[in-house]
Amino acid sequence: MAINIGIVGLPNVGKSTLFNALSAAGAESANFPFCTIEPNIGVVAVPDGRLDQLANIFTSEKIIPTSLEFVDIAGLVKGASEGEGLGNQFLGNIRECNAIAHVVRCFDDDNIVHVDGSVDPLRDSEVIDTELGLADLASVEKRMNRTSKMARSGDKDARADMEVLEPLLAHLNEGKSVRSMELSDDQRLRISDMHLLTDKPVMYLANISEADAVNPDANPHVQKLKEAVAGAPVICMSAAIEAEISQLEEEEQREYLESLGLSESGLDKVIREGYKLLDLITYLTAGPKETRAWTVKRGSSAPEAAGAIHTDFQRGFIKAEVIKFDDFVSLGSEVAVKAAGKLRIEGKEYTVVDGDVMHFRFNV
Repeated sequence: MAINIGIVGLPNVGKSTLFNALSAAGAESANFPFCTIEPNIGVVAVPDGRLDQLANIFTSEKIIPTSLEFVDIAGLVKGASEGEGLGNQFLGNIRECNAIAHVVRCFDDDNIVHVDGSVDPLRDSEVIDTELGLADLASVEKRMNRTSKMARSGDKDARADMEVLEPLLAHLNEGKSVRSMELSDDQRLRISDMHLLTDKPVMYLANISEADAVNPDANPHVQKLKEAVAGAPVICMSAAIEAEISQLEEEEQREYLESLGLSESGLDKVIREGYKLLDLITYLTAGPKETRAWTVKRGSSAPEAAGAIHTDFQRGFIKAEVIKFDDFVSLGSEVAVKAAGKLRIEGKEYTVVDGDVMHFRFNV
């Protein structure tokens, strides 16, 4: 399943530099607004040490990690919801993403211009949130204009839609996000095709200086951002450090991070948070040809997980052979796992758990 996270923010906050580092995709980045016009897409492998361990047991020819897509969306500006700065096009790009990573500048540097002339994470985050909210407001009003006519003519479905749209409009008019509104599953289904921007899960990426990387909480801009977005995850990372890391081999990356007093890269933090935001888990398949990771939603059934490999696997699902990753590693081989009675045969009702090593039986 292709999972994409849209990287948004004001112009010149370090979005494209960060995107380049995250995906090594070479998006153009420069010290002027609107450098990015068409969205750049980078596919990033999700680091997972379990793959190497399984591949060693099976002496697999290939290791294939699962991946996340990052979409570098052009800098939004005040008025984007009304078309400022090619705003409508950019908002459309965000609409297609599963989640939002909102980059906020939290470093001072006189050599890098700020679109509003000064560094203020509270103001910057509010500009973006307001534009996304205004775009949603326009979408809801447009839907209501169409639906209200049908509701007045006695259409029951349209009336039920209006019962969701009217309080939703009031909620947005108060400057609140759709995701902060309590909605039932049926209500959510009624507005799902609108792909509302403020309904998407969001994390904030505080772009800090290299000097602040070891102790980001000492940065007053970071504190201000955390207070402004209370409840949403804030990940502190230095685009400059990430850019440096992306040029190095794996071993050199570890050494470089250690020299800075860091235990992991910003990319690893973003991926972990992205998985949490989207409620994703990983299951594994292994054999002599390849060891591979697959991404599914938490709570997926065994047939749904099989469908991540191929729709035929889901349609013709019979059973799943399931081994816990820890059992595999501690016992050291499939033969030992079977001998210890640790291989389970699960049916259609089984809920997949992160780290399950699975083999599917199917018949089409």
